[in-house]
Amino acid sequence: MGKGDRKTAKGKRYSSSYGNARPKAVAKATGSAAAPVAKTAKTATKTPVRKAVKKVVAKGE
Repeated sequence: MGKGDRKTAKGKRYSSSYGNARPKAVAKATGSAAAPVAKTAKTATKTPVRKAVKKVVAKGE
């Protein structure tokens, strides 16, 4: 049982393969599986829209 044996973890590492002897690590999800956070009225408000202001041009005296 050595490097050439594909049924052992050492053999799997040598041949760069995966299987029952060398299972891949499953990526764990980050955070909790709770319900998503609902937006509150404070965070859901849009930015205020500015009204168009007419500029008054001074006439030459």
